[in-house]
Amino acid sequence: MADINIIQANALIEGLSTEAVIGDKGYDADALVARIHAAGAQAVIPPGSNRTEQKAYDRHLYKDRNLVERFFNRIKQFRCIATRYEKLARNYFSMLNVVCTFVWLA
Repeated sequence: MADINIIQANALIEGLSTEAVIGDKGYDADALVARIHAAGAQAVIPPGSNRTEQKAYDRHLYKDRNLVERFFNRIKQFRCIATRYEKLARNYFSMLNVVCTFVWLA
């Protein structure tokens, strides 16, 4: 059975035009990497420890993933984002815009 992360990743990259798709070791599956390459993008996913043959990936580009992870961590420090107090999507999105602006200015 496929991992739930990989099933969701297929839905996320569908119809996406990008140069590279960056993911952690949990997304290291031949089917997903093949789908990314078929879409014309580079798969920047480090090989899992269970691989017999370690594949190469762009380590420099993979370092950019850290910036995204730290940004998500930063906006989740705001309680209204982490617990999603807002019921309506438009209100949550508005609050997310305010928090992102605050993080950007800080």
